[in-house]
Amino acid sequence: MTAATTFRIGGDLEVRRLGFGAMHLRPETAEERAACVAVARRAVELGVTLIDTAHLYGWGANEDLLAEALHPYPEGLLIATKVGIRQTTSGEGWRHAGAPADVRTQVDEALRRLRLDRIGLLQLHRLDPGVPIPEQLGGLRDLRDEGKIGHIGLSEVTVAELTEARAVVDIASVQNRYNLLDREHEPVLAACEEAGIAFLPWRTVAAGQSGARSELIAAVAKELDATSTQVALAWLLAHSPAILPIPGTASVAHLEENLGSDAVQLTQDQYDRLTR
Repeated sequence: MTAATTFRIGGDLEVRRLGFGAMHLRPETAEERAACVAVARRAVELGVTLIDTAHLYGWGANEDLLAEALHPYPEGLLIATKVGIRQTTSGEGWRHAGAPADVRTQVDEALRRLRLDRIGLLQLHRLDPGVPIPEQLGGLRDLRDEGKIGHIGLSEVTVAELTEARAVVDIASVQNRYNLLDREHEPVLAACEEAGIAFLPWRTVAAGQSGARSELIAAVAKELDATSTQVALAWLLAHSPAILPIPGTASVAHLEENLGSDAVQLTQDQYDRLTR
């Protein structure tokens, strides 16, 4: 099976479908920071053109690190970030922050940290249950109209929420949890594929794989002289042309393993066995 290698987010941002999630780049020492910078730079060297980050990842520290590693950004590199979550000093340590004023402040902070004049893809990390969806998406639409962001995305939404959001503004991407062994959001994926919306699955490889399913993945990997991780990512790429996996790591070796996945070609029989 041969899958397309690129996707146009929002119809104009062409990226390699296999991207990189920067969430794990959270250094605590100078040595770890140098290693994280090296991972980000190696990702771009290996042809990654879509990097996913968020305000939540270190409360802005992840965005700072990416700017340190990659600015000035090479042509064609899209760094997508997420807003809508604020740090707190009690309880869970965070709160929803989807009100237009909150989002505007976070977008301005992200522009400064990423050293950008415009964020090509800005995603709402979670819908705020305390703010009506039209109000939340209206605030993002205003920021887009002002030129501060290019395209708008959502994260962890249902089909109904996606439909309601699209009635307010164009949605270019959805970022939901999804992998070979966890397909709860298959209806959302189907809605995205039908509408030409990019679907960026997070947790692209299921943790704690065991039993018969794990053995099947390992068997297919052996047939292809690949790793189980590569097979799981190759299945995502084959499953829908709208899927843009963003596996993350803080290891160069693991990064290189992940990015070799789009060279793994599943046969129809292997795809069908995995899908079942």
